[in-house]
Amino acid sequence: MSLTDPYVQQATAMPAMPEVAHKLLRSFERDDMSLGELSSLIARDQTLAAKVMRLANSARYSPSHAVASLNDAAASLGLRTLRDLTLSACMTGAFPQPVGFDRLSFWRSTLAVASYAQMLAPALDADPDTAYLGGLMLRTGQLLMVMVDPAGVAEVASHAVTPDSQIGFESAILGCSHPEITAELARHWHFPQSLVKAFGSAVDPMETRPFCRLGAVLRLASVICDCANMGVPVADGLRLTQPALLAHVNLDLDWLVAHLPDHRLAVSGADALMH
Repeated sequence: MSLTDPYVQQATAMPAMPEVAHKLLRSFERDDMSLGELSSLIARDQTLAAKVMRLANSARYSPSHAVASLNDAAASLGLRTLRDLTLSACMTGAFPQPVGFDRLSFWRSTLAVASYAQMLAPALDADPDTAYLGGLMLRTGQLLMVMVDPAGVAEVASHAVTPDSQIGFESAILGCSHPEITAELARHWHFPQSLVKAFGSAVDPMETRPFCRLGAVLRLASVICDCANMGVPVADGLRLTQPALLAHVNLDLDWLVAHLPDHRLAVSGADALMH
């Protein structure tokens, strides 16, 4: 029996992806989804609609006026932002709540990774919308790990106190890392193969052949999030943890730091999603 088997089994035991999320996922392959169609889709699920409205009115999206309806949210935010916001609401509701797990901190970091991935994607010739979804999903494997082995996850957390160290400690202590488990969940949920590959590639982008630019985006976005959470300057953290990857993608760190989304705004939507 492989060390990864219990986590893979947990991934494949998850319920089907929420219907709205599944339809939104398919919309990535379309260019004809309208704002009215998206609003109608959200309105079918009252709990989801309430989350979307709270998030639309949060500081993360800085509305110029109080958003009073889904149609108002659509008009204020536009299709791309409303879809991203709805995917965020779907994902937070799709996972169980492990006892003793800090869900708010987890989803704050997850929203930040998604925001950073979306910003990074064009610089690495990756699609920003797909990168947002990838960033939103990348760390969800941690939730499944907590469900299977909470003591092991706690041991990992006690060691992973520097940026970009979690994946290595997970592999050493648990036998696999959270992006690998996320890849299995994405396969179970019938995500595009490009995203399944990207999650697996994020474990070690420089070892993936052929090189996966989206996987590189996700790993770099995760490092940036760690740096922001731990108070480490982003440029320093990236140089220390991913020098070969930075050189390979020829990323201009001065440009990156100048264009990074504000971390406080990137994480602020999580509070609205937890209620």
